[in-house]
Amino acid sequence: MKSAAVSLGLIGGISALRIPPSQPLEQLPLTDGRKGLVSSEELQGQIHAGNLLDRAKVLYSLAERGIDEYNHPTRVIGSEGHLATLDYIYSTIVGLGDYYDVANQSFPAVSGNVFESRLVLGHEVPASAHAMGLTPPTKDKQPVYGQLTLVSNQGCDEADYPSKLAGAIALIERGTCPFGTKSELAGKAGAVAAVVYNNEAGELSGTLGTPSPNHVATFGISDSDAAPYVQQLKEGKKVDSIAYVDATVDTIHTTNIIAQTKEGDPENCVMLGGHSDSVTEGPGINDDGSGTLTLLEVATQLSKYSVNNCVRFAWWAAEEEGLLGSDYYVSVLSEEENLKIRLFMDYDMLASPNFAYQVYNATNAVNPVGSEELRDLYTKYYTSHGLNFTYIPFDGRSDYDAFIRNGIPGGGIATGAEGVKTEEEQGLFGGVAGSWYDPCYHQLCDDLGNVNATAWEINSRLVAHTVATYAVSFDGFPARTSISRKTVDLEKRKYHGPKLVM
Repeated sequence: MKSAAVSLGLIGGISALRIPPSQPLEQLPLTDGRKGLVSSEELQGQIHAGNLLDRAKVLYSLAERGIDEYNHPTRVIGSEGHLATLDYIYSTIVGLGDYYDVANQSFPAVSGNVFESRLVLGHEVPASAHAMGLTPPTKDKQPVYGQLTLVSNQGCDEADYPSKLAGAIALIERGTCPFGTKSELAGKAGAVAAVVYNNEAGELSGTLGTPSPNHVATFGISDSDAAPYVQQLKEGKKVDSIAYVDATVDTIHTTNIIAQTKEGDPENCVMLGGHSDSVTEGPGINDDGSGTLTLLEVATQLSKYSVNNCVRFAWWAAEEEGLLGSDYYVSVLSEEENLKIRLFMDYDMLASPNFAYQVYNATNAVNPVGSEELRDLYTKYYTSHGLNFTYIPFDGRSDYDAFIRNGIPGGGIATGAEGVKTEEEQGLFGGVAGSWYDPCYHQLCDDLGNVNATAWEINSRLVAHTVATYAVSFDGFPARTSISRKTVDLEKRKYHGPKLVM
């Protein structure tokens, strides 16, 4: 297959397809004349907040195409808003002429919607109760009734589930194994629903992940809401309970878009990506419209220059469903194609209103060698421009995860999601201490008013800097000769995507 596909222009194992966009959009003008080798200074000089904001206006208008089906703007996979986003990305890149090979990579993705849910324990409705992502509905999408029954240990083995669980609602402590495993084992034991309670302070909102026929309707609740019921059950008292979930879990097909420079050494590629989809709840102009449009603008401006090493841009679909697009892409790479990717840079949420300049703390000790060198490139940029930065966990929350799991160095920058800005960070970056970095994270208000233009422009110039640096040379950057996977137990990570999985 590899030898047959080379003549078609291979992009990481994907044949470069020339599929006409359904609605071509106006492109930014290109300069004519001979192309000189890209430089960081020149490429950064082409990046302006005005262009980014103009693109954001286009993206919001595309999200509005989801209104008929969802009653509000959205770019969730499968929606008209997301399909239009894919058209916009594709038509923009194709409109740059013969600079890039472009590929559309279709793959199956699981999509879930919870339309309504309710949990009653005893005579109370826990305020923290949330239906898990990708939960199935209760039977016939009707309320189910049963005794709340405590599961032993943390519910990761069949032996933890008592025989009296049939027809009951399982109460399970968080920990050790994924939520999906707990729901599956509860279903196998005959439970009509499951409730996972937090073993840390705070509410618990997560996803069941890959669907199983044994999954049952599953909720997450906080440790404080669960505590009195855990105590009552340990004392042998009965707790009558009701669970109700109206939800759907479907498999659809969606599309990654990959664009690679025709020029440059194809054996040494610098790769960067962001995700093209939003959550159902809103238009996603910051998450991840900011990353999507930064890549689009950098790709547009890069086309004015020549490169020594190939540059590969990726717009992933179904990130919000659990990194499905990037997972699929890496899973079908041959070892030969894997090794051509010298590093992967993730750009997800670059313009949060209450921003901090965040750098993933990707060290070589626990990640593929080269991750730390990339991290240091980011920090050097901030410090050289008199800007503060902070390290954040490299914990699997975005599309870099599949790459580092498969031996490819990775890293990235962000400006913050639902985390709370500290007083120290207020001193470093301004903004409001005690508020989320993005107060509209995963909400309807993630719209045109939800971006900080200054942070967006600075971070977009940093993206341009990383692209130009590695497009010219990988001197001093660790070579890749084999797919070396670290021994760190990545499977124990709490995140695989934006939602908790365990």
